[in-house]
Amino acid sequence: MATLTRSAQRASAWAVGTRQVVFMAIGAALYGVLGWATSFLRIPGPFNTSIRPAVVIPMFFGAIFGPWVGFFTGLVGNIIIDLVSGYGFSWNWSLGNGLLGLIAGLAFVRARGGELPSLRAALTWSVIGVLLAFLFSSVTDIWVYQTEPALIPTEYFGVIVPNLIAGIILLPILYTAYKQVESRSGR
Repeated sequence: MATLTRSAQRASAWAVGTRQVVFMAIGAALYGVLGWATSFLRIPGPFNTSIRPAVVIPMFFGAIFGPWVGFFTGLVGNIIIDLVSGYGFSWNWSLGNGLLGLIAGLAFVRARGGELPSLRAALTWSVIGVLLAFLFSSVTDIWVYQTEPALIPTEYFGVIVPNLIAGIILLPILYTAYKQVESRSGR
């Protein structure tokens, strides 16, 4: 069997084929349904922030199936959550959730050809994703919703803390379960 060069591996990590489209649809649907199911969990405060353990879904799908899968899962899944929950469309937060999945997907890009990224890499890129993606969403609220700039740190930390906790606890569980299923199926 021929091995791919490093640049070919990276290029294929960014490719979108039938397999990726299927995982995009599954990921977005899972994130949408699970996020909606917990949308009643709220952090008290002025920003209407919900606690979403399902935020681990774009992290997981990005790290395991690639950055575009993670991006679509986060973007479309968040749109589903917001619309079904009655919040309306918030493009900057949907894009932020997409960025979370895309950044977590960098673990997939960095993995050696055909192998799963390490759990450590998946967690590291997911944490970076939470920090950067929700910084984007929080800061853009200044223009989108005319949020007072002095309130952005409160909003930002109110969002990243529960999302980091969910990711750090749930991503290893999903990752380990996926590895077990994959090893049993002989892939």
